[in-house]
Amino acid sequence: MTRDASIGPLSRPMNVERLAQGRGVVTVEASQAECDALARDFRIPAIRDLVGRFDLSGSLNRLLVTGTVEAIVTQVCTVSLEPFEAKVSEPVEVTFTNTDALAGTDAEDVDVPDPIVSGRIDFGTLTAEFLALGLDPYPRKPGIAFEPAQAGEDIRPFDALKRLRSDEA
Repeated sequence: MTRDASIGPLSRPMNVERLAQGRGVVTVEASQAECDALARDFRIPAIRDLVGRFDLSGSLNRLLVTGTVEAIVTQVCTVSLEPFEAKVSEPVEVTFTNTDALAGTDAEDVDVPDPIVSGRIDFGTLTAEFLALGLDPYPRKPGIAFEPAQAGEDIRPFDALKRLRSDEA
C-alpha cells in the first residue's frame, strides 16, 4: 500500500454519516511512528504522546468540533540551541459543513466553514494541524534569558569622523 503524498503522516478519516447524530466523541492517538513522521515534517527533534480529543455536535450538514490536542514535544531553544521538552495543549473549535451547502455562497461575505469532503472528516489531519498551531515558533528553554552582548561604550556612526576632525586640529 502506497501512502498518498497529499495526506499527512497522521490520517484518521471518518465518515460523517457513521458518527452519532447530534453528539459524539472522537479520540485520535498517534503511534510513535506517526509522531516521528510529524516531527520530521515540523522539523523538530521529537513528538510523543500525541492525542486529539474531540466533541462533536450538530447535524450531518453542519458539524461543530471542539476539544484539545495535547502532546509532549522536543524543540531546540532559540537562545542556547539546547533541546528541551515542552507540553503542548491547543484548544480546538472548528465548524465543518457539507460542500454542497457551500454552493452559491460568496466567500468574501461569509466566514466559510471547513468542508466535509466526500462525506468524511480527517480527524488525524485536524490533530496534526492544531499541534502545529500550538508549537512555539521561538521556543525558549525554561530558565534561559536572552541577554544582549555588552561591548563597552556604544559606538555611533560618526565617531570615526569626530576622531579625524580632532586629529586635524
